[in-house]
Amino acid sequence: MNIIRDVLDNQLVDRNQRKMGKVDGVVIELRDAFGGQSLREPPRLAYIEVGVTTLTRRLNPRLARFVAAIASKWGAKQSEPFRIPWSKVRDVGIDVEVDVEAEATPALGYEKWLRDRIIARIPGGG
Repeated sequence: MNIIRDVLDNQLVDRNQRKMGKVDGVVIELRDAFGGQSLREPPRLAYIEVGVTTLTRRLNPRLARFVAAIASKWGAKQSEPFRIPWSKVRDVGIDVEVDVEAEATPALGYEKWLRDRIIARIPGGG
């Protein structure tokens, strides 16, 4: 599997086929085979990340810090990316299916914040 092509920036859906956004980042774990000696095990995909800070960090680390600060100032509850263990990934196809419940995770935090703070105040937006 080509992680960049098949996973990164693809649609993420929960166990009920509810869209959770896009896969914004991947976390790869480097492992030592024999406690620090020169022989290493191959890297393994540990997590996929969802969140605007991960997305902006890919563009520019300074921009990511700025976005996190603004989100925190405006009352967003989560500025850190949400990590989903690779073991929870069920299928990688057109969508990346994960064995989690979207509403029970902070993955939809920005959408909920926008809905409650911005969209609800627009006439006809509620």
